[in-house]
Amino acid sequence: QVQLVESGGDSVQAGGSLRLSCAASGYTYRSYSLGWFRQAPGKEREGVASIDSGGDTDYADSVKGRFTISNDNSKNILILQMNSLKPEDTGMYYCAASWPGYTSTLVKYAYKYWGRGTQVTVSS
Repeated sequence: QVQLVESGGDSVQAGGSLRLSCAASGYTYRSYSLGWFRQAPGKEREGVASIDSGGDTDYADSVKGRFTISNDNSKNILILQMNSLKPEDTGMYYCAASWPGYTSTLVKYAYKYWGRGTQVTVSS
């Protein structure tokens, strides 16, 4: 049974930072992509950052230079460090794990398992 549990969401002022964590268990694929997605009210869920089993990463253009994704394999924890936050970063942030064999991707249909999300609110 694969479980993904996000934490770290909060309300912050614009310009602030947050560190999101995703604790993963039961996921045993050797080749995979792990990702962070977000969804604002009334909008589609969008890919924010991803990292694959080889360590390659991808970022949405809107977060490049501000967000950093990392994967602590020893602890099975996926991290999203978010700096210089903007009001448009507001949304529910989801951790996801792909079907086997994927390299780093922001395409949501590549992901098989999803967490329940953690809310990030950035005020101006």
